[in-house]
Amino acid sequence: MSEIKTFTVSIYTENNIGLLNRISAIFQRRKVNIESLNTSMSEIEGVSRFVIVINITEERIKKIIGQLEKQVEVIKAFYHTDEQTIFLETCLFKIKSDLLFEERQIQNIIKESNAQIVTVNKEFFVLEKAGRRSEIELLYRELSAFGIMQFVRSGRIAVTKDEMKISSMLAEFAE
Repeated sequence: MSEIKTFTVSIYTENNIGLLNRISAIFQRRKVNIESLNTSMSEIEGVSRFVIVINITEERIKKIIGQLEKQVEVIKAFYHTDEQTIFLETCLFKIKSDLLFEERQIQNIIKESNAQIVTVNKEFFVLEKAGRRSEIELLYRELSAFGIMQFVRSGRIAVTKDEMKISSMLAEFAE
């Protein structure tokens, strides 16, 4: 039996209404949980990119890629292991301002984690941290002891270590 690995799936698509539902249905029908999902514009004008993180075997991800590429609006889909990508997540923490000035330990946590203070006012301050999920989870645990007013984390964003050549592939389709 093949081992379950973490894969980052990149799907280049047209930006059409309802496509997210159809893409997520492909994973749902196969009982695959999406760990992280992010959509954005891509390096190609008019083309969107989905970045989806899943834990699955390589045999199953190959089948899913085939199903994704059958969607009319999907231009091309790729999958990569963590070793083949450069990736991170970002998060924001909202914390009571008085802690920033009264708790020396909070200042040390901020400095050691390489987090950035985004804004400070009388009621709260906001920290931003970008990095691996494990780094964000560690910072979350450390700050939880002091009380977190709000927390949000993005999905994974990723680029491959090797060239993907999607732009040249699209140029060929356009000819």
